[in-house]
Amino acid sequence: MKIVFTDGSASPNPGPGGFAVIDAATGEPLILGRSELTTNIVMEGEAILAAMTEFLDGVEIHSDSEFWINVLTKWAPTWAKNDWKKKTGPIKNLELVKKMYEAYKDGEKVKLIWVRGHVGTEMNEKADEWANKARKKQTYLDLSIREIPVKEEA
Repeated sequence: MKIVFTDGSASPNPGPGGFAVIDAATGEPLILGRSELTTNIVMEGEAILAAMTEFLDGVEIHSDSEFWINVLTKWAPTWAKNDWKKKTGPIKNLELVKKMYEAYKDGEKVKLIWVRGHVGTEMNEKADEWANKARKKQTYLDLSIREIPVKEEA
């Protein structure tokens, strides 16, 4: 099972954003992505989605996004049963939620682990650093940065 850390960034929020999926053993980026107009929440989700869809043989994802972990493990199962509706109004970023839930729901091959952000956890800090580099297009690697199209909900 591949073990990764993910993070997303947008500055200003909303504004240009980036995300990173890094190897937990080395801190090196495995997947980078960016968008010209997005939010922190969307980039956090895109990072988790990228990890789930890249490592199909199994992935343990460490993320500081308690929101997305709750979406996938607690809320999306109910929303899916209710035809993607919730009592309090529309689901924000619904297209992304659906893609993420589809990648997550079918398997025991995805393990989500929440880590507190910005408290000095080495690999979480590295994921944050790479997400910011992707946002700014400041990478020195021969690793392409995935361009995420601007979405109306951003």
